[in-house]
Amino acid sequence: MADILLTHCNHLYFDRKQVRKMQPYPPLQTLIASALLRERGFEVALFDTTLASPEEGFRHALEKHRPRLIGLCEDNFNFLTKMCLTRNRELAFSMARIGKEEGVPVLVNSSDATDHAGEYLARGVDFVVIGEVEVTLLELAFHLLSGSPSDMREIHGIAYRDSHTGAVRFTQPRDLLRDLDCLPPPAWDLIDVEPYRGAWRQAHGYFSLNMVSSRGCPYHCNWCAKPIYGQSYHFCSPERVAREMLRMKAAFHPDHVWFADDIFALSAPWTQQFADTVRELGAQIPFKMQSRCDLMTRATVGALERAGCVEVWMGAESGSQRILDAMEKGVQVEQIYQARENLRRHGIRACFFLQFGYPGENWEDIRETIQMVRETVPDDIGVSVSYPLPGTKFHQRVAAQLEEKRNWSDSDDLAMMFRGSYTNHFYQALHDALHLEVEIRKENGASAQSRERLRDAWSCVEKLEKSSANPNPTALWTFS
Repeated sequence: MADILLTHCNHLYFDRKQVRKMQPYPPLQTLIASALLRERGFEVALFDTTLASPEEGFRHALEKHRPRLIGLCEDNFNFLTKMCLTRNRELAFSMARIGKEEGVPVLVNSSDATDHAGEYLARGVDFVVIGEVEVTLLELAFHLLSGSPSDMREIHGIAYRDSHTGAVRFTQPRDLLRDLDCLPPPAWDLIDVEPYRGAWRQAHGYFSLNMVSSRGCPYHCNWCAKPIYGQSYHFCSPERVAREMLRMKAAFHPDHVWFADDIFALSAPWTQQFADTVRELGAQIPFKMQSRCDLMTRATVGALERAGCVEVWMGAESGSQRILDAMEKGVQVEQIYQARENLRRHGIRACFFLQFGYPGENWEDIRETIQMVRETVPDDIGVSVSYPLPGTKFHQRVAAQLEEKRNWSDSDDLAMMFRGSYTNHFYQALHDALHLEVEIRKENGASAQSRERLRDAWSCVEKLEKSSANPNPTALWTFS
């Protein structure tokens, strides 16, 4: 019998795009929360939903472990959970219902639940952990399982229903952890890593695991939702991260690591020290990470190469300075080119996140982005449309335009939620053509058939540009 059963709602096979990519990662933050609970004396079990049958597996886990408390604890480091996808939300409601049928209290922590606490409480969840999970979850577990509960109002960072009125109550916000080194390593023994290894090896010929070195992002892009960590940025010591890499290398022998930080290598001195420590310990594992173009200086990129970095994803977003400024990105187009060249010099793959459909973006802005891609030739791209999520200036601006559908169902959805300059069909065609362009440009001597496919794809985009313009698009704006 377990005190607490933790699980999550990110099931890979609910997402068509993620099935095609087949890059599954374990629920890292769920494992860290599990480790802290165990360190403080709780018996913890974990049901990993990523690759298993979610409802059936969850019922089996309940029968096996007979927990006193259920925690739906999302991996808030995984970009998919930050997208607040409705398929994941529906699974959370289903698991909450199953838990309630067994008479077990249910709590949830996720970006979506933090944004929509009232909806989760209305669908059977007993408590929503708002924001960062570990310390609040620990206090709530002590409160519910100790036999001598404290006043619920004294637990910071939760939402619950008043037992008398049914009204949703929010307690005082929880301060964020500053010393991340105080947290125990993830409880890797609670999951079976082998299905992940098998999926990666079958799809890609190598095995990747995930790590994290920091939490949050201090930048101010006005479309970026930050319900868990807000505007803060805290990081582990470089020694802690290097030693965790060494432990992972010894325990699981991964061929590759994904650093799931919102922003890696923010501090140049930290990055230099990390590279030095990794080399001293012999902890190098080829890794990819996400950062900003303006952080990819020659010195930092050199340190990343020494540490074992092989791939950097950057939020380039647009080749139009006008749009970057409207986004409050704080980046110059020239810095995108410089970052690409610095990474190329050191043999590190440079990959761009691109965003189309931002309010006020016109065909000329889009053409500037296409030209930037053609001139920089990134190793890979991720193309999306602007997606308004609660808590952002962008969402505030377009909230009145949002209809019944306010979230994507999965990561392949890409539906426009507001009045963009063009229709969904145009942006989908643009997505397809630009991906095809990057794929063909990576080929040595593209075939005549490939070149013909590319011409047809861009011809479709140009036709839709003329026929799919929105007569009343949302205008460009600037924030003061």
